[in-house]
Amino acid sequence: MRKLAASAAYRIAFTYSLALALAIVALGCAVYVAADASFRSQQDSAIADESAGLVRDFTDEGLGELRTEIAAREAGSATNAFGYALFDARGRRVAGALDTPRPPAGWHDIVFIDPVEGPDPARAYAHDLPGGLRLVVATDSAPVERMDATILWLFSGAFVLVLLLGLAGALLLGSYLRRRLARISGTAQAIVSGDLERRVPVGARGDEFDELALVLNAMLDRIAHLLENLRQVSGDVAHDLRTPLARLRNQLAEALDGKGDAAAVRAALERAIGQSDELLSLFAAILRISEVEGGALARTFARIELSELIGDLCDSYAPAVSDSGRSLKCEVDPGIRLHGDRELIAQAVINLLDNAQRHTPPGTEITVAADAGPEWIRLSVADNGPGVAAEDRPRIVRRFTRLDSSRTTPGHGLGLNLVAAIAAVHGGDVLIDDNRPGLRVTMVLPRAVS
Repeated sequence: MRKLAASAAYRIAFTYSLALALAIVALGCAVYVAADASFRSQQDSAIADESAGLVRDFTDEGLGELRTEIAAREAGSATNAFGYALFDARGRRVAGALDTPRPPAGWHDIVFIDPVEGPDPARAYAHDLPGGLRLVVATDSAPVERMDATILWLFSGAFVLVLLLGLAGALLLGSYLRRRLARISGTAQAIVSGDLERRVPVGARGDEFDELALVLNAMLDRIAHLLENLRQVSGDVAHDLRTPLARLRNQLAEALDGKGDAAAVRAALERAIGQSDELLSLFAAILRISEVEGGALARTFARIELSELIGDLCDSYAPAVSDSGRSLKCEVDPGIRLHGDRELIAQAVINLLDNAQRHTPPGTEITVAADAGPEWIRLSVADNGPGVAAEDRPRIVRRFTRLDSSRTTPGHGLGLNLVAAIAAVHGGDVLIDDNRPGLRVTMVLPRAVS
């Protein structure tokens, strides 16, 4: 019982059953009152009509006809539900068989003596006639009371039945809710115990529990992805920092062993500062990616004139690309607008341009393109250089991933990862394709509403 009381599922089910039972009680009371009032109104109407008929007989034919009519109606008592009594001014019953004291004029609930059952309740109407006479017409209240009792019994039985059905239904509903919720709590317990691959079962009905399961599973997938990223970053940071930190230590040790040669000490310290700057840039890149992936920047999004932004970037980078022995083309449709962060989009394009210059030989043609459909914008940077093997393309957007062909070039393998993070925070994705020849990196982003 304590377990049932502590269960929210059972409390909800029992509360619903109790509310239904109380509704039955309220309905029963309303029906009882309405039915009783209707029966009694019909009873009073019938008594009034019967009394009016007898009064007309007295008015038209006199006292003798009234007595005759009362006697005739009482003689047909098998079909007549009324009782009659005519009292004189002294209160003596001078006609009729209704055995009751002389009541005051008007409507009354009286008690009469039934020859078979003894004292019985009745509804009566007393009408004053000329000469101090008082005519009483009454009908037995027992039929109305029996109807009232029948209604009470019916609704009492219905109330008990509803309580029993409500109890059974509450137990079934509570058990069902506990089973559905137990799947969610069981999954949570498994994840707490270390089974990070566990997911909430999703049924085929598509009800609210299944919708909740889908949302929770999506959240768990996101958490698992973030944990995987965290493990990867932790390992990759440790791996990538080992070499530069060892080099930095050696350079500082070399400076200490300069043996008084100021020029050698200075050169060693300058190399150490350069190595420190490289490490600081690495941490700055990691922090920037974390900031973008956190999603807080999405609150500052505004409408961007993307065509204008890409044109400005191409104009700014064209001289540097040309000086490196490569060429830059810009193929951007006019009037493209994007809802996002101008600085982040510019950073993504700059990263892609830097990668295209860093990993292609002189003479390579680099193309920046942007076009828009009804709902999506495609922003790409392509080159006709050596490209990337198909099996390596999914890897190069991961943090600290550097292919063997790019080990000798500067960098930490974070450029494309930042591009992917920028695309994701804008609600888009990054596609890496073969440019035949070369490589094409495309950011697919949702288009801003004009």
